[in-house]
Amino acid sequence: MLNRRILRVKAFQNLYSYEQCRTSNLNLAKDFIRNAFQPDLNSMEVQDKAQLKKDAATTIELFLKNLNNHKLISATEHNAKIKSTAIQAINQFHKANDKDLEFMEKNMITSAENIPQLYLYAIEMLIAFGDHVRNEYARKRKLSGEAISAHAGELNLANNKILKTLKSAPQYQNELTRQDVNIEDLEQEIKEWFREYVKPSPEYQTYMGILEPTIKEDNDILNHILKKIIFKNEAILNFFSEKDLNWSENKAVVKSLAAKVLKNLEETPEMENYELPELAINWEEDKEFFQNIFNLTIENDEDNRELISEKTKNWDIERVASTDKIILSMALTEMMNFPSIPVKVTINEYIDISKTYSTPKSKQFVNGLLDVLSKELTDAGRIRKSGRGLLDNK
Repeated sequence: MLNRRILRVKAFQNLYSYEQCRTSNLNLAKDFIRNAFQPDLNSMEVQDKAQLKKDAATTIELFLKNLNNHKLISATEHNAKIKSTAIQAINQFHKANDKDLEFMEKNMITSAENIPQLYLYAIEMLIAFGDHVRNEYARKRKLSGEAISAHAGELNLANNKILKTLKSAPQYQNELTRQDVNIEDLEQEIKEWFREYVKPSPEYQTYMGILEPTIKEDNDILNHILKKIIFKNEAILNFFSEKDLNWSENKAVVKSLAAKVLKNLEETPEMENYELPELAINWEEDKEFFQNIFNLTIENDEDNRELISEKTKNWDIERVASTDKIILSMALTEMMNFPSIPVKVTINEYIDISKTYSTPKSKQFVNGLLDVLSKELTDAGRIRKSGRGLLDNK
């Protein structure tokens, strides 16, 4: 259904969101502790504010020391309230994390499953613009008693070779049905969007001036409409955001996939050789990969961070960009838990993610660290590849 690169990106986005939730839950737990040691305004006894503040700090320290436990270790020297409050905060923290984790996992699956429908909607808008051009010309001919003929280039978008191939491709039509994509309800919006945004654009006016567009020129105008109008105009983007709660995260992926459909058709315009990209992969298999990379990264995050910190001794692990920590942890998890994926493939995939989602220097940092760690973990027997995973280890 979706290629592995897109699934890695989606997993990364949700791991980043989960990390933000954990930070928020940590701060809420600390606030819970501080509130537990506020002076009791209803008490007639004198409140020792300094001691309460000290007890709150002690409890937070105890809480942080036992954060990964569900019981307190070495807390015998503390009084009952400190111990009780610390364990309540720990339980509250883990309960909130579990709830967020459950939501994130469900959300990322739903979000990924929505992507094909979204990019098909974008393609259907292009087709609808072409249909609108043809319908407007037919309407004008009818009103004039068929006394007019098309100006040179006026019907270029209606006769766009890429759009015509798509419309007649059974695989594309089947996918529209399977993904429940239908923009008939947008007929009025399509007319308005074409009139206000597509037709006035200089690129479209130039395209209409071409007597017989090449397939590259057909693709160029579609890419312009796609990237500079559909994915730039707030009125059109509102349609997508209403369809998808995760639109801000999915937008770049959807645009990339729609552009790839057009590029493939420019390179392979013959309908009999045409294959709709990204939809022929086994979704159940990809879904398992998707869930595993997400869950195993969380399960192994502490061990992965230790590996990272050992190789960044001149750096405090907390000073490494949070995005880099997630990228590195995902990459280490993949290398050690997915034997059929070559090490070099994993490294290259996460370098690409770092280029888009992390700091300007992250590419070199991620590349260098993963290269060193992959060699050491392979020598230690912690990375074991088989089948296709051995391809880059010859």
